[in-house]
Formats: sequence, structure tokens, C-alpha cells
Amino acid sequence: MTDTSAATRARVAATLKRRYRTERIFRGLGLAAVVLSLLALATLLTDVVGKGYSAFRQTYITLEITLDPAALDPTGQRDPAELLRSDTQTPLRDALRNRFPDVTSTADRRALYQLLSPSAPFILAQAVADDPSLLGRTFRFAALANDEVDTLIKGSISRDVPEDQRRITDKQIAWIDQMVEAGDITTPFNWAFFTGGDSRDPESAGILGAAVGSALTLAVALVLSFPLAVAAAIYLEEFAPDNRWTYLIEVNINNLAAVPSIIFGLLGLAVFLNFFGLPRSAPLVGGLVLALMTLPVIIIAARGAINAVPPSIREAAMGIGASPIQVVFHHVAPLALPGIMTGTIIGMARALGETAPLLMIGMVAFIVDVPRGVTDAATVLPVQIFLWADSSERAFVERTAAATLVLLGFLLLMNATAVYLRRRFEVRY
Repeated sequence: MTDTSAATRARVAATLKRRYRTERIFRGLGLAAVVLSLLALATLLTDVVGKGYSAFRQTYITLEITLDPAALDPTGQRDPAELLRSDTQTPLRDALRNRFPDVTSTADRRALYQLLSPSAPFILAQAVADDPSLLGRTFRFAALANDEVDTLIKGSISRDVPEDQRRITDKQIAWIDQMVEAGDITTPFNWAFFTGGDSRDPESAGILGAAVGSALTLAVALVLSFPLAVAAAIYLEEFAPDNRWTYLIEVNINNLAAVPSIIFGLLGLAVFLNFFGLPRSAPLVGGLVLALMTLPVIIIAARGAINAVPPSIREAAMGIGASPIQVVFHHVAPLALPGIMTGTIIGMARALGETAPLLMIGMVAFIVDVPRGVTDAATVLPVQIFLWADSSERAFVERTAAATLVLLGFLLLMNATAVYLRRRFEVRY
């Protein structure tokens, strides 16, 4: 009897040691997975932030500008439309020549003029159109620098690289150094990155057009998908009969949630563009495609929220004489609303980051103007990032990373809103 008990205890002890060892290994693997995930996330964020933070500053060259009214406004009407079309490039070049009077050869002057962005004359023309009193005056004007100057000032171009291996010459670097010493080169916060549209010149490219396009596209998707998804979820959970047709619908909804997003883009191309003839590259079509893509996601989330409402709520409501419709809309739906809103926001966050379906409907076009309606040509932030990442200019690298940071900020804000709504309106039973 004693020998048997001792043997049993020995076997149990050996089993416990093996179980504890297995548990320690499992915990170690789980901890290692978490650490690796955090390291991967930290590496990604470090890379994006390291490349993109410099885009929030922009280099300007301050020059003494003299505007000749006879040349810029010969009629004297001070018409803003005419002032926008005036020749403001000549005053900028004159200011550069006055700043460096020793530069006399044609080749050197051409290299000197290249320090300014091609967009600088248009910015000066806009300033004159906004304030015609600048005509006839001499004033200090912060002219937008070229992307190579901006990249050099930010330290992304090595001065040790041979001259023939970089786009900026030694003479241009010498001129830049003189202006830096004189305090004529500044790098203020780049508000134009948030207030301007796209441009082929990286130093003047902004994300406003893409941000507005994303907002319009998501608005269309939300208006279409939310009521349809909630109505479908309520019907399937509360009113649909338990038969094979209902089961077939549920299976198809679950399958649609896993369909690759590009398939919805092909559907939008075939149906909305080719069949219905809707405008190409418009937020209306993009919103329709994203609505179809997010519809099954919101339905599944809404069904889960409705199903989480305890049956006792329904029974109590029906016990006091409420009709099935009253039970759903007066009791079940309000209690399920936090979960429904959370699922909707997460679905919209997924739609915000989609690129493939929007490429199929033409939202990859180069759009400069900010869209004013859902039928105007537009692009969205993920597509804007894709376009900039495919550009060859070095300065677009930081623009791409900065736009990625903005997109990540929007996604983080939407997910934080979903968490807040769930905790704020969640009812504990």
C-alpha cells in the first residue's frame, strides 16, 4: 500500500514537472512573440518618423523684392486675375542677381535661378493678388527654395559625395552657405503641406486634396453602408426564419468579408463606371465601392452586438406588451448601439487605408485641385502615398513618410474613438 502510494506520488510529481516546464515554455514563446511584435512596430515607426518628420519643415530663401507696377500691372486696374498671370519670375531673378552681383556668366546665373522652386513665382503672384499694395514697393519676401536646396539644408545630401553624383553643384552649395550665414535661409513649419494640393514639385506638394477626397469618399461609404448593414443585421438576428436560405445568406456575408478588396474594385469598374457611366476618379464611385467592401464587416459586427443583448431584455419588454418592432428599436438596438458604432468605425478605418479597389476606378490620377463635391475628380491619402512613393525625386521620400504618419494618425484617432464609444456607452448587465 505504501509502495503504491509512493509510486503514484512520484508519477504525479514527474507529470507536474513536465506540465510546469511546458507552461514555462509556452509563456516564454508568448512573451517572445509580444517582444518581436513590439520590436517590429518600433522599427516601422522609427523608420517612418525618421524619414517623414523633416517634411513638416520647409526651406525658404529670403530676398529683397522690388515690384515694378508698370511691368506687373500695366493697366493699373489692380485686377487679381490679371495679377495672378503677371510675370513675377523676373523680380525674383533680379533679386537673386542683386544678392550675388559677382555671378555674371549665363551658366552660373542659370544655376543660381535653379535655387528657387518653379512654384515660387506663382506664390509671389498670389501674394501680390491678395495685397496689390505691394506693387511699387521693395520688401523682403520668403521665396520657396528648390527641393535639392531643401534636401541639402535638412542634411539628406552629403557634401562629401562627388559633384557629378549629385544634382546640386559646388557653386550652388557655396551660395547656399553664404545665405545661411547671413540668415537669409529659414526652415519654418510647413503649413503648405497641410493646406496645398498635389504638385509635381515635391517642395510644394500637399495632402489637402487627398485628405478632402478621403473624407468625401468615407462620407459616401458611411451614408450607404451604415443603414443597410444595421437593417440587415437586425433582420437576420431578430426576424429572419431559421431555414437554409437564411443560412445561405449568412455564409455569403461571412465570405464577402474575406474577399480581396481588389475584387470590389473590379466590380466598381464593371458596374458603376462601365455600366452606369458614373464619373471616373470621383469620391461618389469610391464611396460606393468602399460601401460594398465594408458592408459585410459592419453587418457581422452589428449582429454580434445585437446578439450580445441578454434575452431577458426582450422577454421583459414583451412581458409588458411591447410589439416585436418596439422590442428591437426601443430596447435591443439602443443597448447594441455601442457595439454597432465600434464595428462601423473599425470598418471605416479599414476603408480609409484601402488602395487597390480605388486604383481600379481611376483614383490614381494626378489631381491638383481640391475636390468640392462627390462628383469632382479626386484621390485619397493611401493612393497619394502610392503615387509619391513611385516618384524619383529624393524629396518625395520624406513626403511619402509624412503622409503615412498623417494616415496613421487618422487611423489611430478612429480606433481610439471606437474604444471610447464602447467604454462610454457600454451597459453592464
